[in-house]
This record gives sequence, C-alpha cells and structure tokens, in this order.
Amino acid sequence: MSDSYARIARVSDVPEGARKVFDVGGKTVLVCHLPGRWYALSNRCSHANQSLDCGRVRSGWIACPLHGARFDLATGRALNLPATEPIATYQLRIVDDWIEILV
Repeated sequence: MSDSYARIARVSDVPEGARKVFDVGGKTVLVCHLPGRWYALSNRCSHANQSLDCGRVRSGWIACPLHGARFDLATGRALNLPATEPIATYQLRIVDDWIEILV
C-alpha cells in the first residue's frame, strides 16, 4: 500500500511563526510553522477536547488554552497534567511550494 499525501495549502499560506487549521481526510489538523520547522498535529486537546489553535506555542510545544496542558509538537506526547494521553501527529512534507499531509 502506498502513502497518500493530501495537498492542503501553499507554503505562503502559513508563514513562519504562524499556524493554521485544515480539514484533512475528515480530521482537523493544525499546521504550525516555526523557524526552520513544520509540524502537523491534531487540533484537539486529549484532556479537554479543546481546540489547540489558540494555544501558546513555544519551542517544541503547544499548550491547551483551557487548562494549560502542553503537547510536544513533534510527537504529540503530553508533557504535563492535566493531560496524560498524547495527541495525533501527522507526517508533513513540502513539495513544489505546497504543504502536503500524509492521510
């Protein structure tokens, strides 16, 4: 079975320092563009089912705006309470100035 990537946006749609939410294959995916790095992860906190797109992003993590639970951007691992479960992460690649997510 071959990998299937969905083309979701142009690189210029998510400038460095920005984040944007996309519907990809029926999943709500948050794309974060940090200096020199791209991340794609579930836009829902595993603890409170809250959207993460308004949460604080720092070097390597994002915080849930409701309770402050933090998640590793690369792995989705919960970094502190009240979250104990990870969130999904997705493979992302840049091809010909397009952002693509593995679905």
